[in-house]
Amino acid sequence: MTGNIATVGYGLATLGPGIGIGILVAKTQESVARQPEVAGQLRVNMFIGMALIEALGLIGLVAGLIL
Repeated sequence: MTGNIATVGYGLATLGPGIGIGILVAKTQESVARQPEVAGQLRVNMFIGMALIEALGLIGLVAGLIL
């Protein structure tokens, strides 16, 4: 086996944020379908959550590049 193990680590690090964003968007759509009048508030909260989840992916990328 040749190559850098950090590449494999980054690949695994992207699974968590990918699954997290998928669940977040699915639950937000479900909530909007149940109560359309709170769509604006849910959208703002969804974007904040997506930013925090994406930060985990970026940390994994930087850690893979540094090490």
